[in-house]
Amino acid sequence: MQLAEEFYCYVWQGMGNNCNSCLFTNVIRGERPHVLVDPGHIANEMGEPCFDYLVKAIEGNGFKADDIGLVINTHSHPDHCQANEVLVTRNQAVVTLSKEEEEFRTTLGAGMYSMLAMKPPRFAPLFYLKEGTLDLGAKNKISLRVFLTPGHSPGSVCLYWQENRILITGDVVFYGSIGRTDFPGGSLSQLRGSIDRLAQLDVECLVSGHSTEMGSIIKGKLDVERNFQSVKLFF
Repeated sequence: MQLAEEFYCYVWQGMGNNCNSCLFTNVIRGERPHVLVDPGHIANEMGEPCFDYLVKAIEGNGFKADDIGLVINTHSHPDHCQANEVLVTRNQAVVTLSKEEEEFRTTLGAGMYSMLAMKPPRFAPLFYLKEGTLDLGAKNKISLRVFLTPGHSPGSVCLYWQENRILITGDVVFYGSIGRTDFPGGSLSQLRGSIDRLAQLDVECLVSGHSTEMGSIIKGKLDVERNFQSVKLFF
């Protein structure tokens, strides 16, 4: 679904596990001007071809997955970054995530893939995300504020598009729930601190990494505020 000019969200509709993905279109220079946040699984535990579904959805909006030049990972869990390898191999796409998350991915986080009987995706970040502003160039310049938000994963990041008051939270906070902290590198106390920081932002659209029984995207400033209040109260 389109949430703003040049910005689309693809909510996972399958039966098995996979993340929601976001696409910024025509924002960077060169032959591959699109930016994808969290490409998700190639195929999940139920054998669903998650990335193929995403490609079809992107094409349904009139864009080409082959034109994705930059991949942003909110964190390195397989349901968010496994398809990095496809985009790097097929598109020569550039990948970025936080330095803290890359250190986790190549050490303690690598055990998650073994535990899940998966091969870690092959990619190397060209640059690291860090607290501050990330400018997606070209004529329709978009500036995102990057927040380091550990708790679900040591180097998780959230992206805030202040101009449109859109917050992409990855697996930090969901509709009526929060990300798990029982994975390697998880910390409930850190997650609480991260959520407290995000709750201070002026947000009218919260885009989480997964849907819950309550829903996926939260629209409206009041509903976003109520969601933060609820998760802080119960978790």
